[in-house]
Amino acid sequence: MAPRRLADKAVQPKEFVFTAENLAWARAQIAKYPEGRQTSAVIPILWRAQEQTGGWVPEAAIRAVADLLGMAHIRVLEIATFYTMFNLAPVGRWHVQLCGTTPCELRGADALRKVCRERIGEQLHVTADSKFSWIEVECLGACVNAPMVQINYDFYEDLTADSLNHILDELAAGRVAKPGPQIDRQLSAPVGGPTTLTDPALYRSNGGAARAAQPAVQDEAAKRPGEAANVREAAVPQPPVGDKSQDGKPSRRE
Repeated sequence: MAPRRLADKAVQPKEFVFTAENLAWARAQIAKYPEGRQTSAVIPILWRAQEQTGGWVPEAAIRAVADLLGMAHIRVLEIATFYTMFNLAPVGRWHVQLCGTTPCELRGADALRKVCRERIGEQLHVTADSKFSWIEVECLGACVNAPMVQINYDFYEDLTADSLNHILDELAAGRVAKPGPQIDRQLSAPVGGPTTLTDPALYRSNGGAARAAQPAVQDEAAKRPGEAANVREAAVPQPPVGDKSQDGKPSRRE
């Protein structure tokens, strides 16, 4: 990986101040950690600073995060330059991350790369209207839906040059581009529909027929947050084994 450096001073803001809302959020993150371990909140707070700045982390934000956490500036700089999730220079309103790892490359990433160069320019170039920038990245974890890109927080999968051009057109016009597979595919299921466990007889017992009749889960539904994993009913303590006889009266212990 090429060295990652801060953007030129000409584009660096002179100062960075968290908004009241973001500062309260940052302090809540810090409070999650025990005394002496508050610096563990550095990555989420840096991420929040990046969001506030419009998608990148200026030097002033790095200093502000360091001061908030009582860290040396160089330590936060090391983190910001190490993790590629942090952009060190201004990006477009829509920042396209193109996966160029082997599965995507084998399934047509080069055609998507050409679209990005023709529509946006070279990597990390921001278009004149400030709407778009792009960069090639390593695996984004959607190999079965290759080739794909991530634009801001959404994945766009099973792409062709035409479908990527359509997505960029929609975003440029201020419309919502449908995320997820851009072909007739449910999430990461096989193209053309299920290939196994398709016999309806498998689902007739225990109310399975009713479940089988429900519509398939779509991308929008799959992204909805569910119940937190740590939310559960309080455990009810049970009496020790042998404390009571079968008639409910206290048992006699020898």
